Amino acid sequence: MARTLETTTAGCPARLMTRSAALEPVPTAVVAAGSPVALESARRAATLGLIEPVLVGDPAAIADSARSIGWTLHGACVVPARDDAAAARIAVALARSGDVGALMKGHIHTDTLMLAALDPKNGLRTGRRFTHAFHMTLPESGRELVITDAAINVAPSLNTRLDIIRNAVELWRLVGGSDPRVALLSCTEEVTERVPSSMDADRLTRLCQQEVPGATVFGPLALDLAVSAEAARIKNLTHPCAGAADILVVPNIETGNALFKALVHFLDAVAAGIVLGAAVPIILTSRADPPAARIAAAAIAQIVAGRRSATPGAPYPATAAKGGAAPGLHA
Repeated sequence: MARTLETTTAGCPARLMTRSAALEPVPTAVVAAGSPVALESARRAATLGLIEPVLVGDPAAIADSARSIGWTLHGACVVPARDDAAAARIAVALARSGDVGALMKGHIHTDTLMLAALDPKNGLRTGRRFTHAFHMTLPESGRELVITDAAINVAPSLNTRLDIIRNAVELWRLVGGSDPRVALLSCTEEVTERVPSSMDADRLTRLCQQEVPGATVFGPLALDLAVSAEAARIKNLTHPCAGAADILVVPNIETGNALFKALVHFLDAVAAGIVLGAAVPIILTSRADPPAARIAAAAIAQIVAGRRSATPGAPYPATAAKGGAAPGLHA
């Protein structure tokens, strides 16, 4: 039996859904759309008014997968692509031309999609580093956090981490947060040469005072001191970030990956993953993602794309990608 998504928004962050409700659906290229999970994700997001799907991939595979989930594809836009690499290039070209305002990963390896998006001449570069953020919602408390970078930058340099912080701060504001408190994680709150991540966090704290206005950035902080007011009280740490962080910046991809998965699997958190810093938001989903995470990621992409009440039938506003024009989408 084909795997499908649930038809409710149960578990989706209410604040995200409320904020996205005021926006128009964002035209979104679903890259390598020929799988039941990819198509059901697109269909559900479209039904909720989050996206207008443009299905890029093998038309036969798309048609077969659509039949398996009972989707007639009536009125849907299908753009042929001979393989995954071609699908990624075509989707990026559609974003460059302004025909779509977001990309959604379908049945394609992340590296293949990102290779096309990062192409120096024909990609979606804007001058800022591509970074990944998980918007996390804890269901029992409703607390929201951003964890970054847990998916793209493996061992980021200080300059890369500055872009990671900038992108995360912008995301936090877009989803309705006030000036965020940003914790730079390490295994200790002490600056010591024995722990390189503590030294980096100390340097970043000072750099961000000038480079990231409107946010309170502090580190190093161990995880408990970043999220637990009681732990901060016991250790007499009175900084505004202590115990009250909105954004957790991890020192490397291993830490971020383990942290977000622990929250998902032990606390049933909803993790909505998105790539920032590109000319358009890129929704990165996994086959293991539950429905709520897929819908939340689409809602965030819609918010980031920021399309409001565009004239019906008009092309999506041109993106800020560097380089020459790309061929447009024709009905």
